Parts: sequence; C-alpha cells; structure tokens
Amino acid sequence: MRALLAAAVLATAAASAVAQPAAEAPVVTRHAITIAGRPLAYTAEAGRIAIRDPGTGETRGWMFYIAYRVPSSKPRPLAFVWNGGPGANSATLHFEVAGPKRGEVGRLVDNADTWLTHADLVFVDPIGTGFSRAARPEYAQGFYGTLGDVASVTEFVRAWRAQQAAEANPLYLIGESWGAGRAANVGQALLARGVRVNGLGLISGGTGLARGAADPPLDHLRVVGYAVTAFHHGRLAPDVGRTPDAVRRAAGRWARDTYGPALARREQLDPDERERIAAGLARLTGVPADQVDRRTLMLTPRQFRTALGGDRPLNVFDMRRVDEPSDRATDAILRYLRGDLGYRTDLPYVGLEAEPPGPDGKPPPGVGARWDYATGPVTPEAREKAFAEAVRTGAGPPKLGPPLPGTAEAVALNPRLRVLVASGLYDSLANCAGDAETARRLPAPLKPAMTFRCYPGGHMMYRDAETRARFSRDIRALVSGTLR
Repeated sequence: MRALLAAAVLATAAASAVAQPAAEAPVVTRHAITIAGRPLAYTAEAGRIAIRDPGTGETRGWMFYIAYRVPSSKPRPLAFVWNGGPGANSATLHFEVAGPKRGEVGRLVDNADTWLTHADLVFVDPIGTGFSRAARPEYAQGFYGTLGDVASVTEFVRAWRAQQAAEANPLYLIGESWGAGRAANVGQALLARGVRVNGLGLISGGTGLARGAADPPLDHLRVVGYAVTAFHHGRLAPDVGRTPDAVRRAAGRWARDTYGPALARREQLDPDERERIAAGLARLTGVPADQVDRRTLMLTPRQFRTALGGDRPLNVFDMRRVDEPSDRATDAILRYLRGDLGYRTDLPYVGLEAEPPGPDGKPPPGVGARWDYATGPVTPEAREKAFAEAVRTGAGPPKLGPPLPGTAEAVALNPRLRVLVASGLYDSLANCAGDAETARRLPAPLKPAMTFRCYPGGHMMYRDAETRARFSRDIRALVSGTLR
C-alpha cells in the first residue's frame, strides 16, 4: 500500500509539473550583431503558443518558439524553421547555420551566414522537444505521431501569424531531415486552408514528393554517393578517378548504363552476369566483392557503412566520419536561452538537458521512441514489417500508410511556389544522384518550382564552413524570390 501511495504521489507531482498556465506572455529583448562590418539590429522573442483542441478551444499543448525580427517599413519574408527527428528541437539549425548566433568551440559568436539578413526567422520546437510540452500527460501521444505532428505545427504557424499580425509577410517553411517532410506537409495543409505559402526549404529529408509504384526506382544511384565516400577513405583504385568529381562521373555512368538495367532484369541474370555486376559494385564502392549479395546485387546504406568501416561503421549522417562531433556549445546555448533571451523557466530544454525521472525512477522515453509513423490504419503485421525493413536498410524511418499530401500538391495549389531541395553528398540517408535524376524527370508543373542542390557535406552539410556559406546563399535566394 505504501508503495502504491508513493507512486500515486509521484504521478500527481509529475502531472502538475507539466501543467501549463492559461496564458504566457513572451519575452522580447533587443540585440545587434555585426555582419561583414555592418551592424544588424533585431529583436528576439521567446515564448510559447497554445495548441488548442479545434472543437472546444481547450489547450492541448504549448509550443515553444524563438522569433528574430528586423525592423522594417514593409513586410519582410518570414521563415518558420525546424529540425526533425522526429523528436528533435530546433537547436541544430538555429545555432549551427541559420540564427544570428552560431556555436563555435563551446561559445556563441556572431553568425556571418545567418539567414536573418534576408528574412525574419521563427525557430519552432514541436511538442515534447525544447521547452514545448503537452498540457496534460494524456494529451502527449496525440502529438507524437505523423498526423498529429503535421496538424499541430500547421496550427502553430497559423496561430503565430495571427497573434503577430504577420499575415502579409511572405511565408516560407524550412525543415531538416524528418522536418523536411513536415515542411512539405504543413505547406500543403496551409495552402489548402487558403494561407499563401511562398516557398519550402527541404533540407536532408528528400523531395516531399509521394513516389508511386509506377515511378522508376532510383536506389541504384546511391552507388554514386558510396563511390565518392570510398574515394574519400582511399578505398578505390586510381583508375576509377583521381578527384571526387571524376569518381562521381564514373560511378554515375556505370549506375545508369550498366547497373540500373541489370537490376531491372535481375531475376533473369545468369551467374556470369551476376559476377560482373558484383565486381563492378565492389570496384566502385570499396566493398569486398565477397560481401555483395549475389541475389539482390544491392548494398543498403547500413551494409555499406558497416562493410567500409569494419569495426567502426561509418557515421550515418556524414560517412567521412566514424564518430559524432562533440562540441555543440550546449552550455552556451542554455545560458543564452535563459540569460540573453530572458526566458526564465525550470523546465529542462529537451534535447540539450536531461529530463527528470518519472515515478519508476527512470527518465521518460523520448518522443522518437513513442512516435506513431502511421498515416492511416495499419495492421500490427504491417507495422512490424515496416520497422524491420527500416532497421535492415538503415535508410531512414519506416513508411506506414499512404503518403500525406506534400510538395506536388502544394505546387498544384500555388504554381508560383518555390522549393529548394538540399542534400549532402556524404549523407548515407541522402541520394544526390537520385535527386538529380528526379529533377530530370519532373513533370512540367513541378520543373519550374523545384531547385535541387547537392553540397559537399553530410546530413548537416553546413558543418563545413565553405559549404555553410554556399548553402546559406541558396536559402537567402529562396526567401528573396531569386532562387534559380
């Protein structure tokens, strides 16, 4: 009985700890940084917006944001920016490339590549990340799934613009990784509700296009990224190519002219043909030929990372590495949030700070561990199969249910929409050569809308200084309406 009573008290305490006020005033501070020798003055606003039940108006969650705005006599472009996960806060894009301050060797410095020079920025932390919380524990799972996520972020954008009287500002949605798909889905949802969306930035998360069964497969073009990675690690013979560009060209020719056609008739290949394809795949990827499955003649991202890395598999996000960068300036970011921005709270910033243990003495499971990827009814068997396939390939999250309306549907609603698809050459989750082929095959309505860029970097391609500058120029062009 005593144990049960203690558990009940702890549960009550946990519930009250996440209970939110009926209203919360944002905190506004004034700042200035120096960019190319010139001062840039701006305001920073940190706060949370209530995400309400559409039928009753009851608050179901509180979504945290940090908005940077530059005084202007006319409406500036307005970009909502988020990361992915699912279950990630916005700190990576915020403090590594987009915001006015950038983390560097444990501190924050003025960011010469900030997007704030060309657009006002709103960094969004979905429910369960950063300082964002469900209003009650029983509401949390409604946000921790693809459908609830898109609905809640769509509502956040609508509510923020309404509260700030920012409906006249040209609107851009920019997301990374899982957040790229979110940007495409939210963009379509807003357009369907009559909200004009001017552009989408889809970073390291695909095209936002729903691929149908009739579309030609593009996975064979992953060989190009594998080849350049193998070249980086010194695992290719000199005759393949002596520069990354030469290797890309050689791998691309083989993939298009030999490999793709062979896979299209894979079931009819004789043993000698299979040996020749396996040998070609080994030659261009650095993977020993005896590790190439003669039945599939394919290398999943996981197989490639493991085969090339051996005891230390290559990093999922940047295959040039075997580890993760350790310096994220975490302490400096936390001081900045609570100090420079004046957002005083005892809530942990989820993703940078540990959450307190629950009634069982263990930390609560992360949002990602609780995520429901289904976009429609699925059987337990289908769910299990999708997760198993995602684990086997290491190519990204499971696909469960029909794809949600995204980029193509958004362009249909606004033919003047501009879309930047940005990928990193060394990202094992990306397929730059596949993107290029997609661009070549786009139907007429999509061709003028979509711009594809492949940068010499990983999933977070902006961690390379030269690439960061180039990538930021492209984002600035997107929000300025000059992207080509």
